[in-house]
This record gives sequence, C-alpha cells and structure tokens, in this order.
Amino acid sequence: MTDFRVLTALVYLLLIDGCISGNRETKTAASNDSVKTRTYASHFRIEAKKDYSLLTISNPWQGADNISYDYYLVKKGQSDPPGIEPEQIIHVPVEKIIAMSTTYLSMIHELNAGSSVVGISGSGLLYNQYFRTRILKGDLADIGYEDNLNKELVIKLDPDLIMVYGVGGESTGYLSKLRDIGMKIMFNADYLEDTPLGKAEWIKVFGALYCKENEADRIFIDITEKYESIRKLVKEKSDNRPGVMLGLPWKDTWFISPGNSYISRLIDDAGGYYLWKDKYSLTSMPYSIENVWLEARRADYWLNISSVNHSGEILNIDSRLADLEPFRKGNLYNNNNRVSPEGGNDYWESGSLYPQVILEDIASILHPELFPGHKLFYYKKIK
Repeated sequence: MTDFRVLTALVYLLLIDGCISGNRETKTAASNDSVKTRTYASHFRIEAKKDYSLLTISNPWQGADNISYDYYLVKKGQSDPPGIEPEQIIHVPVEKIIAMSTTYLSMIHELNAGSSVVGISGSGLLYNQYFRTRILKGDLADIGYEDNLNKELVIKLDPDLIMVYGVGGESTGYLSKLRDIGMKIMFNADYLEDTPLGKAEWIKVFGALYCKENEADRIFIDITEKYESIRKLVKEKSDNRPGVMLGLPWKDTWFISPGNSYISRLIDDAGGYYLWKDKYSLTSMPYSIENVWLEARRADYWLNISSVNHSGEILNIDSRLADLEPFRKGNLYNNNNRVSPEGGNDYWESGSLYPQVILEDIASILHPELFPGHKLFYYKKIK
C-alpha cells in the first residue's frame, strides 16, 4: 500500500473511531405515522409517501451544519414524482451499486444483496471472503481511490447508485468527477454517528434501497436486544470500572478519541472508564506523547493499539511506554484478530453492523468473571 493510501486509511479510521456529529437531531422521528422511527441514528430519516419513500441524509461530513440531501426512492414501475431533479431519484430495488467504503459491504451482505455490488474502492482493505473471492475472479471491480478514480471503469459498470462518504464536503474532487460523468451519488454518514447502535441502524437505509425494510428492521432489533442485554448485565453485575487507554502515536502525535465518541460509548457500556471521557470534541484530539503518557499512568487496560501484533512493536515507537501499567501487566488487547492476508481488518468492516459483538469482546476483557469461556472475536491479547 502506498503512503497515500496508508494516510487515507488512517484518516478514515480515525474518523470512524474518534469523531462524532456536531448535529444533534432528535433521536426519535416526529409524530407522524409515515415516518419510520430512528431510535439511535441522527444522520438519516426515512419518510414513507404514497408513491415513494423520502430519504434525507443530514450533515454528512465533519463540520457540516444544516446541510441535508433528499433522495426519492421510487419503486420500479412507479411514476417519478413531478418537479424533482433526476439525480435525486433512485429507482429501487437497487440492482447495481458501487461502494466507496468497505464498511457498507457488511450491511449489503447481511441483506443477501452482495451480488448487487459491482464496484468498490480499496480492495486491499477487504476482509469479507465473498467479496474477496469476487475480486480474485474479476467479478468485482476496484474503481480506485478519490483522485485516482477510474472514471472509464465507472462508466462501464453503469451503476444505479454510488454510495460515498463525505470528508471534505461536497466539493471533494472525486465527487465532482463522478457527477461530471452523470452518476447518481448518495452520501453515507454512518461514520459520524456517535453511538454504536446509531451506526448499526444505517442498515435501515440499505433496507430501503433494496426494498427489504422488514428484514432490515428485524436485523436491527436483534442487534439492539443483544447489545442492551450485555450492557445491562455489566451495569448490574460489575462493581468496578477499569481505566482504559487507546491507540498509538502517529509521527509523534497521539490522536485521542474524545469522550463523546463512538469508542468512548462502547467502553462505557462495557463497564470501563475511558481516561478522556470528560473531553468533548467534534474530532480526534491531537496530543503529544508526553501528555498522553502522563494521563495514561491511570490506565488498567490498553485497547485498539493500531496494527500492533507484538508488544515489542510498542517499544519501537517509544521505550517509555513500557512503564505504563497495562504494558507491565500484559493488559494489551488489539482489535485486529480478524485481518485478511492483504491487511483488511474486519473490525472496521463488519464491526459497524455488529456492535454487540464488539461490546461483548470489550466487556469480557474488562470483566472476564462475567463472561466465562468467552472467545474473543474482533480482539486478541497482545503478548
């Protein structure tokens, strides 16, 4: 992977793990029978109309304020609503889609719609065996990254929809390229949701795109019930909250997830005390190694340690880190237990859809007495 792709992947993973939305919509839909309830997500809304569904995506990138995009989901065979721009109309069920992030694939696959994916961005970051096999067979195309986008290939694939993530706003170069060749684009803002269940609830968006709303609702209900049962067990049965630190420095800067982030919520629900829980920020916070080291002396456990597979790799970055209690006691756990030979990490791919599995992993690390015999799924102990 080139330095550019490493940096692109790092930035996106920091956004997923550490950033939250500045937009705080009401967590439940308005009092209207035609509006499907969003229990946790704050960046989408689906409203059922007579002849179509109106999907609204709000503030789909960091720093966006009062920005929304409306998409009219019209079932094939139905007439398009009058007066609507063609680029806002999506005929459903979607038959061909390009996913600009591998995080969307788990939701599509869970709805048994994997065959609809004709293109992706970043095949080297794939974990899912179904999609990796299709890549190897030449049945699934990699359209490239952002400014290295293969426009000719996109045109050849002729997708019904390209799902993208927003980082730098609507003016991002590759979005302009896609629009210039007449592609329909939909923003996905799942990475901006600040709760684990908020991220997972985006399966309802895919349910609407594939006309599998009931199936998506059932999947999300199952996820929610399992997540809440684990959270309640830990809350009722645990009597201590171990201190938790995260990450590693990147070129002498340690990017810290704030206390109002997705990962902070997971740690809290798993019965841990995140050391930066009281810090509020809309982005990951840059700290010096020295400042993090001083705070991290209160840590009992160290999680999400970049791509580390052995404790010696930590010392190669800064030998002082050996003095931290989690290092001395061997309480080092990384979220890279499921990694493809090419480097695709399933934590970032399917973890967004299965927060209950991540929660049980973290809770079993912090409170092993409550989960006897639990086998870690996304996490592994670093020795």
